[in-house]
Parts: sequence; structure tokens; C-alpha cells
Amino acid sequence: MGHRLSKIYTRTGDAGTTGLGDGSRIGKDSMRIAALGDVDELNSMIGLLLCEELPVDLRELLTGIQHDLFDLGGEMSIPGAVLVKETQPARLENAIDRYNAELGPLKEFILPGGTRPAAITHLARTICRRAERAVVAVAHQEKVSEISRQYLNRLSDLLFVLGRWLNKLDGCGDVLWQKGKNA
Repeated sequence: MGHRLSKIYTRTGDAGTTGLGDGSRIGKDSMRIAALGDVDELNSMIGLLLCEELPVDLRELLTGIQHDLFDLGGEMSIPGAVLVKETQPARLENAIDRYNAELGPLKEFILPGGTRPAAITHLARTICRRAERAVVAVAHQEKVSEISRQYLNRLSDLLFVLGRWLNKLDGCGDVLWQKGKNA
């Protein structure tokens, strides 16, 4: 990367445009930039989750996911680029299977909460779903790799499972929704 980031402000975005990785400029309010921002926010939320006390294997998984999200962000910042590989969603599927195997069957809807790490994980899941919707919206107008869309879909599933797993790890268990509780 060299000295690419030696000057933080450039003033080139003052008129409401931003540069893409291919050198082109687009509006900061474009769907592509919105999707890139959602992916960045998701990565930041996972960074917040990593501030919690977590088992080493989960910490390694989440750090790997942060790197994957940078790959996905690269795809969003360079139109036509394919940086997310088929092995990346498959790795998430393996993690889903591993962590879900330790959980009981889900018979009720659950509320996002329980322990602090689980609540942060559920918040990351909702941001992931928003990022997925944004990437799909871009894909309706421009070419976006199918693998990137699959990755976000699997990641939101993994984050759901991890939220449950983290609650179980701390002895909290799922926070079950009670239909009509306050009716």
C-alpha cells in the first residue's frame, strides 16, 4: 500500500462524490457506496464484538470474517472485481454446522439479547442483513458476484447461530419471544 494513506483529507469528496478503486468517481449517495458503507459498518460491529471476552477459536473465526468483509468491500469499490472466493461462504457453512451442533433445536422465535456478546452478535446480524439487501440492490443494476451475496447470506445465518451459542456458553440460554406477553 506504500504511502497511499499518508494524507487523510484530499478535498476531492467535498462536492458529494467519492473515488472508486478503478479511479472513477460516483456520488456518495449511490447504491454502491451505500452497500460499501453497510459492509464497513458490519466489519466495525464485528470489531466491537472482538472487544468482548471470547474463546480463541471464535476470535480467530471473527478476525477471518473481518478480512473477508474487506475482500467484499474491495468488490464493491472496484466494479466488476471478484475478490470473494467460493471457499469463503463454504468456510462459514462449516462454522454454522460446528456451532449449531452444540445447540438444541429451536422451537420458538428468540429475542436478540441475553448476554452482551450475544446482543452485539445479533446487532451484527441485523447490519449484515441490511448489507445483504444493499448488495442485492446494486446487483439489480450492475454486476455483483453471486459469491458475495451468498457470503452475506451465510454470514447472517452464522451470526444468528453465534448469538445463540454465546448465550449458551454463558449459561443464559435463548431469550424466547412470548406471543401476546403484554396484551
